[in-house]
Amino acid sequence: MSFAKRLVLGTIVILFVAVLILVWGAERSLRRHLEGDFARSLEGEARLIREAIPPDSLGWDEAVHRLARQNGHRITLIDRAGRVRADSDFPPGPLPAIENHAGRPEVRAAFGGARGVATRRSETVGRLLMYVAVPGGPGVIRVAADLAQVDEIIRRAQRAVAGTALLALLVGTVLALVAGRSVAQPLTGIAVAARAIAAGSPPRFPRSGIPDIDVLVQALRQMHRQLGDRFDELRREQAESSALVESMVEGVVAADGRGRIVTANPAARRLLGYGPADPLPDLAELFRVKAAREVVDAVLQGQPVQDRQLEMDGRVFLVNARPLPTGGAVLVLHDLTEVRRLEAVRRDFVANVSHELKTPLTSISGYAETLLGDSTDAETTHRFLATILSNARRMQRLVDDLLDLSRIEAGRWQPDRTEVDVAGVARGCS
Repeated sequence: MSFAKRLVLGTIVILFVAVLILVWGAERSLRRHLEGDFARSLEGEARLIREAIPPDSLGWDEAVHRLARQNGHRITLIDRAGRVRADSDFPPGPLPAIENHAGRPEVRAAFGGARGVATRRSETVGRLLMYVAVPGGPGVIRVAADLAQVDEIIRRAQRAVAGTALLALLVGTVLALVAGRSVAQPLTGIAVAARAIAAGSPPRFPRSGIPDIDVLVQALRQMHRQLGDRFDELRREQAESSALVESMVEGVVAADGRGRIVTANPAARRLLGYGPADPLPDLAELFRVKAAREVVDAVLQGQPVQDRQLEMDGRVFLVNARPLPTGGAVLVLHDLTEVRRLEAVRRDFVANVSHELKTPLTSISGYAETLLGDSTDAETTHRFLATILSNARRMQRLVDDLLDLSRIEAGRWQPDRTEVDVAGVARGCS
């Protein structure tokens, strides 16, 4: 149910309850005042009857009937013992057996010297009557009148109040409809603006003229600005992170809590043999090597894996894996295949250089020991020294080659351009 319907329905219910309370309260108040006025009127009649009753008991019955015909009310004379001595509701003459009235509340009050008032259904005549009794005559003079007149006045008043209340209810309903529409329209506009914000579209904020709703609109507008700033910042950070991940030479694979891959940079696809648009399986099915599956199982169970070296499809990888706080995991793959190949080349190179250096060093050492230990002639000494010099120059060339290699690796090597007799070099190599 919409807010406008709730507002109108709630207003109608409140107005209806208020009308019921108003009618009930008016009826109770009017009945109380009318019955009070009626009781005072009957009391006045009883006092007048007290003055008109003859002192002789033989004239009581005739006087009671005559006065009852004049005012239209029931008149009863009760003596001190509670016996009814005359009653206008019975024909003139001897009275039938009537219950003793000494226990009636209005009669007891009159016996005490005060006015007695009671309302009840008469057992004698079978109607709802108001009884007012005052001291006088043989003991008590009681006047009773039917409350139908009071009920009729109250019914007329109730009809008038109900008509007015119905008119007020209709007017209140119309005003509630107008008020509900005036309040619901800006709220509907606020809901449309909120949905636009959620969809990322530019919202249109309503103007209601209602201070409380305007405060809500202002808060929503400020929230929209703050969300826009935060979204811009998040998009910027996401773009930076995406650019960083995309440009990494290491392969990066991220999976959610269910093991589905949500991120795989180009390096990871290249290392794992997938094209840019190829669909990727779940993380648990991504690797075919047992050692790699063990790494995935461990990280999905929340255990980090660091610097685990794996061999897959003839390549060597260094794997680091971390579980995510919200579930899932991130794997970083570093291809060590080329590094390992270069290390092997370096080892072979060092071994070859060592072998190349060992040969001239052995020759230099042997000839030098011979010269130091034996006395040789000048020709032999000259020949040994020439061999030592030749091997020393050979070592110098090897050292120069090593220095050039270091300069090449450091990026500082500059070639020396010289003219070379290609034909002579070719004849020397043949």
